[in-house]
Amino acid sequence: MNMEEILRAREEADCLADERKVEAALERMAAEITERLSNSNPLVYTVMNGGLILAGRILPRLPFPLEVAYLHATRYGHAIQGTLLDWRVRPTQDLRDRTVLVLDDILDEGHTLAAIIDYLKAEGAREVLSAVLVHKQHERKAFPGMRADFTGLDIADRFLFGCGMDYQGYWRNAPGIYAVKGL
Repeated sequence: MNMEEILRAREEADCLADERKVEAALERMAAEITERLSNSNPLVYTVMNGGLILAGRILPRLPFPLEVAYLHATRYGHAIQGTLLDWRVRPTQDLRDRTVLVLDDILDEGHTLAAIIDYLKAEGAREVLSAVLVHKQHERKAFPGMRADFTGLDIADRFLFGCGMDYQGYWRNAPGIYAVKGL
């Protein structure tokens, strides 16, 4: 893919949530997270790379003490079993009896997020909650009715980028949420 194609994808994309709408979603999510976790001494794990933008935008809005760390896990190929993760960076903090919040950009099918949550629980976390900026609207979730504990926006089932989601490795930095034209 050349740079001209990358630029064209952004120029032709459909904006599904502009920066103002994203900011409002972040404010609402931060209020919900604060209400639920402000007295729990949470450990917040950011899922790399997608969760990086969400973490950078939401953590400063959380006015309570918390610890921050990151992890990086992807599914092996097209595996659909949650236990088949390729851990690039495993959790390193002691999880025993901790409340853990996992931040990620999107809940699409959710197999990786479900496997991460299962892993954190198996490592002794008292409670594991999840927060995603985008919940993709479709019925192909890892299990029926799957949702994150905190969700910013429900977005149509399209090929999305921006706010942490990428197009061919680019445009994670786009300030809104965009869909590739025709996809």
